[in-house]
Amino acid sequence: MPVKYKRILLKLSGEALGGDDGRGMDIDEVNAIASRIKEVHDLGVEIALVIGAGNLWRGTQGLAHGMDRTTADYMGMLATVMNALAMMDALERQGVITRVQSAIEMRAVAEPYIRRRAIRHLEKGRVVIMSAGTGNPYFSTDTAAALRAMEIGADLLIKATKVDGVYDSDPKTNPDARRFERLSYIEVLNRRLQVMDSTAISLCMENDLPIMVLNLWDPRALHRVIQGDLTAGTLVTHD
Repeated sequence: MPVKYKRILLKLSGEALGGDDGRGMDIDEVNAIASRIKEVHDLGVEIALVIGAGNLWRGTQGLAHGMDRTTADYMGMLATVMNALAMMDALERQGVITRVQSAIEMRAVAEPYIRRRAIRHLEKGRVVIMSAGTGNPYFSTDTAAALRAMEIGADLLIKATKVDGVYDSDPKTNPDARRFERLSYIEVLNRRLQVMDSTAISLCMENDLPIMVLNLWDPRALHRVIQGDLTAGTLVTHD
């Protein structure tokens, strides 16, 4: 079956790699995510990944105890490299050639992030994991994902969550929460919906990059979206 999107950037939270409480590194969970990525990769889709670090480090914890914001942010960037290496290992054990690039230079474990090199890897069918955020403090991995998606010319930015889209309130605590099938960027900003941070949403809006929020733990959701079934999550566009 033909695919609708040829090149995607998949944004994963660090908590996705953790255990039941979203902390630490659950290798079984990493392997399960890698298998879903492989299924879509096998369709011929070019895939870039940006992974957060919330399972290993949360800068807010340091800030609450008086830590310098820049130091806390750099620690978070380094933690994303650890997550990227774990995901690379899981993907390559499943036969998917993967490259890790880092916005902070550390040549022993990752390539430096170079836009044209990342695009070339994608064209050759390799998965590219872009780590260390933007390389700058004060910018979230959501913003890094939006920036990298635009730099590589992605057709779609996918925000992977554990719910099947965006709701007007938490569906875990409110059984009457309303699920949105489509939203505009402005609606997301005005309603302060927890899709991505406002900087990331604004970047996508200014550059007309659609965002799909879906449940990666639904074994068919990613497949369905790639093949054009936009009811599998919530689509955020200008419309």
